[in-house]
Amino acid sequence: MTNYIVPVLILFILAHGVASGTNVYSALIDGAKQGLTVVRDIFPAVLVMLTIIAMVRASGTIDLIANTLAPVLAPLGIPAECLPLALLRPFSGSGALSVGSEVIAQAGPDSTAGRIAAVMLGSSETSFYTIAVYSAYIKMKNTRYAVPAALGADVAAFLASAAAVQLLMG
Repeated sequence: MTNYIVPVLILFILAHGVASGTNVYSALIDGAKQGLTVVRDIFPAVLVMLTIIAMVRASGTIDLIANTLAPVLAPLGIPAECLPLALLRPFSGSGALSVGSEVIAQAGPDSTAGRIAAVMLGSSETSFYTIAVYSAYIKMKNTRYAVPAALGADVAAFLASAAAVQLLMG
């Protein structure tokens, strides 16, 4: 049944477009043009963000910060193995996924660290990446309260991830 959802949805959209008198092909071309304009507008911000993330990760800065914060965050239930993930997640989804899979591979999927890493990945957002993309698209220069609010939400998600795993899975 699930194999037919996308083709049926596409046929429904085409049928609705034809029934409403819309030139479906022209609308598709216009949408593609707008999509390319969006890519052109956000590409520089994304490129800079990904370059910075690669440089910081390769330099060992993430591990240095994680080792410094480990004694402070251990009483809150956040294992040291998950700190690089928590530091990288607001910046890069793929980088965080890589770190998360390393945690799960090393500690095990049923370990506390593996479970917390999985919940952290699912309950947090790539805040800086999202802010960079949206603000670049609308040409916003000052993000004002977006960054502190996003970081606050990320911290809450990381703390809640550790608490939820401890509470629900011991």
